[in-house]
Amino acid sequence: MGRSSKDKRDVYYRLAKEEGWRARSAFKLLHLDEEFNLFHNGVKKVVDLCAAPGSWSQVLSRKLRFLIALGSGKEENKDVKIVAVDLQAMASLPGVIQLQGDITNVSTAEAIISHFEGESADLVVCDGAPDVTGLHDMDEYIQAQLLLAALNITTHVLKNGGTFVAKIFRGKGKDVTLLYDQLRLFFTKVTCAKPRSSRNSSIEAFVVCENYTPPADYVPNMSNPLMDMNYDLYVNQLEGPNRVIAPFLACGDLSGFDSDRTYKLQLDGAAEYTYHPPTQSPINPPYKHACQLKSESKLAQEEIKAVSSQADLLD
Repeated sequence: MGRSSKDKRDVYYRLAKEEGWRARSAFKLLHLDEEFNLFHNGVKKVVDLCAAPGSWSQVLSRKLRFLIALGSGKEENKDVKIVAVDLQAMASLPGVIQLQGDITNVSTAEAIISHFEGESADLVVCDGAPDVTGLHDMDEYIQAQLLLAALNITTHVLKNGGTFVAKIFRGKGKDVTLLYDQLRLFFTKVTCAKPRSSRNSSIEAFVVCENYTPPADYVPNMSNPLMDMNYDLYVNQLEGPNRVIAPFLACGDLSGFDSDRTYKLQLDGAAEYTYHPPTQSPINPPYKHACQLKSESKLAQEEIKAVSSQADLLD
């Protein structure tokens, strides 16, 4: 009998199959809700970014769409609206509006708001991740860019005081600290959580950002000069709170020496440099005697081998 895969030995994989979840990642959102009460405090409008295959949308649908009425079982809460966004199409879910689009486009944010009838979302979640390469540094960087893209569209659709939950790769890189600082610009409380359903061998974690409070006079803008290849290299068009890119400053005289080139040394008052021997000759290395002994020992071994080979031929 063949060896079972890691997923088939995993308890959350089996529970997901038994309870009808599309993926074991559904338990990650459930465990985050147990810790942070994500679905309470009147949450009615939710956005699920990078939703495919739809396990988190399933959790949102089951947790928010139904109210338990005393004596009459469950009743559907018609005020709840859930919008799931992904580049890939996924199977339909009851009570979930699906959008197939790019989260880096303004049109996607406008489509989300249109389904909320012009209002903003109470909660935005994102469980998206790139295809990992196994190179942790590269995976962390790509995941960080995906998180920033999710944060960018979140600033368009999330209401003040709302909550944002997203996956993050928490490795040894220093970029994680930078991400925390960027998130704290928009949220008063940022927590990094590791659900017990997330494998210990995985570097994934989740940032739970509470109480969305953007900077004063902040205007959401999808334009990102670091990713747009058609922008003017010498003019940064972003202003005010949107201007978060640190300027690059070249220190020193640009017409001076180039550190990657070789120049002839010229002194003041002299046409050409003249070599002068050092005042003290270099000291012999202390290991010179050891190197001599090693070479003599090697020669001696070679002579012994030569003599033994001649003796074998005579025999």
